[in-house]
Amino acid sequence: MERAPDSLVNRPATYLDRILARHREVAANDARDVDQLVDRCLAMAPARGFRNRLLTDAESGVSVISEIKRRSPSKGDLAQGLDPEAIALAYESGGASCLSVLTDEEFFGGSIMDLQLASSACSLPVLRKDFTVSRHDVCDARLMGADCVLLIAAALTESELQSFHELADSIGLDVLVEIHDEKELENAVDAQAKLIGVNQRDLVTFQVDHARALRMANLIPQGVVRVAESGVRNAEDAAELHSAGYHAILVGESLVTSSDPSVAVRLLRTAGR
Repeated sequence: MERAPDSLVNRPATYLDRILARHREVAANDARDVDQLVDRCLAMAPARGFRNRLLTDAESGVSVISEIKRRSPSKGDLAQGLDPEAIALAYESGGASCLSVLTDEEFFGGSIMDLQLASSACSLPVLRKDFTVSRHDVCDARLMGADCVLLIAAALTESELQSFHELADSIGLDVLVEIHDEKELENAVDAQAKLIGVNQRDLVTFQVDHARALRMANLIPQGVVRVAESGVRNAEDAAELHSAGYHAILVGESLVTSSDPSVAVRLLRTAGR
């Protein structure tokens, strides 16, 4: 297994390190044949176009990736009794472009079942939101019915990022590469990422830095679909990010804790029109 990326080595330890260590431990014990997994992926019906949906909807306003998230390691339970089918339908009726579903069980309370129920309940393309650390993880995203897989640049070496991106492309998955700074953007571009998300949450302090997304927007190359992640609180934030050049926003906590998720999505979707 490759060493941890410099972005993780050269900073104080956080709970992110514990999460990644656990996922890498599980991956190291996964003895399944990747080639067989790839064959199963290639036999599946085509995925729903996640990136294309974001790009299409961005022509009429900021695209909204609405997240299904039960729990946060730092905040605890967010939505007790969450019904993934009901909230997926509410997001769709509010004009969401795509879904993001947490499938990490140990730290976020999510599951593969959450993704499958949400995906089957609506027509929206779905991102598997999890900590992808192996080729098995990439294939699993496709096999469970996701249309897009998340690759976190800070959690992967440069060669892992490129290898996992190539594999995802080959089995028909879109890839959202999450970055935090200029170096990670460079790595994402080297991996030929066509969909890049800027996480506004600092890896060390976990505080939201809205200036980060505004700074990074102008650095992302033309032709790349730009997504602002984390810390989008309201329509004003959405409008500001849309004006800065983002095609889409990924929003979780403010939606799952809303009294009316459908209306909350609609207000974000129409921001800045």
